[in-house]
Amino acid sequence: GLGFNIVGGTDQQYISNDSSIYVSRIKKNGAAYLDGRLQEGDKILAVNGRDLKDLRHKDAVELFRNAGCDVSLKIQRRLQPQNGPVGHQGDGESGGLPLAAILVPGLALAAAAVWILLRYRQRM
Repeated sequence: GLGFNIVGGTDQQYISNDSSIYVSRIKKNGAAYLDGRLQEGDKILAVNGRDLKDLRHKDAVELFRNAGCDVSLKIQRRLQPQNGPVGHQGDGESGGLPLAAILVPGLALAAAAVWILLRYRQRM
């Protein structure tokens, strides 16, 4: 296989009112993984020049299965990595650490180091 799974289609919409085909999973050590260009969440627009618009899920799967050894994909990159459906905006949380959680302890350590250095230099 090509080393990835897809979701979507006219009969199994992954995103409401969108029948596009999306990459749902890249299989570790599969062809897509080793190539490195395809990402989970990418929308696949065409396979070997064949438009995937308005296809049922099983018809899209069949196109991939019969794509051959030399496969050309036209994709639309997702805007940002997300959990859940590609179009989901979430609750506004980034999911990462706030910048202050990194900067405040770092500044405190730097201030303590400067204070210790100044105290040490006064004793010399």
